[in-house]
Amino acid sequence: MLTLPNILTLSRIVAVPLLVFFLWWPEWRAGYALGFATYCLMGITDYFDGYLARSRGTVSKLGIFLDPIADKIMVAAVILILCAKGIIADLHMIAALIILVREIAVSGLREFLGGIQVSVPVSALAKWKTALQLMSLGGLVLAGAVPGWPWVHDVSLAMLWGAAVLTLVTGWDYLRVGLKHMDS
Repeated sequence: MLTLPNILTLSRIVAVPLLVFFLWWPEWRAGYALGFATYCLMGITDYFDGYLARSRGTVSKLGIFLDPIADKIMVAAVILILCAKGIIADLHMIAALIILVREIAVSGLREFLGGIQVSVPVSALAKWKTALQLMSLGGLVLAGAVPGWPWVHDVSLAMLWGAAVLTLVTGWDYLRVGLKHMDS
């Protein structure tokens, strides 16, 4: 159960409070730099936990269960702290809310469908959504470390909106598939 891939996944969950600590003070540029480094390290472990589990043939039920939870905890924590500290503000909070609502709704849908033994594979578009979402959030964290480069913040917000649009599209795709399996 405590294979290297599962330890990497668990490390992402354990690192979330540290990441939030670094981002707590928006004026602490070094904190945002450390937060960006932590965020990137968490992303690297996300890649390697899956890669190692598949390449070593050690894919486990615990890993399948924990990996998406670790991802959602990280994304939700970053979105919430960036909104709370005003890095994501005003109308841009709508894009953040769209992403959060979709994450929760799709998790619930997957849990429901899993209960009736229906699998919904991750689409290629959903992978692009995730990549754009993670890059935008990483860019917003980085923007706190480099306030002299306002374009980092602006580009990251634009990517956040792109991720929100893809979130709506992929969320609708999952819902459409899920509705076929629900009783009327």
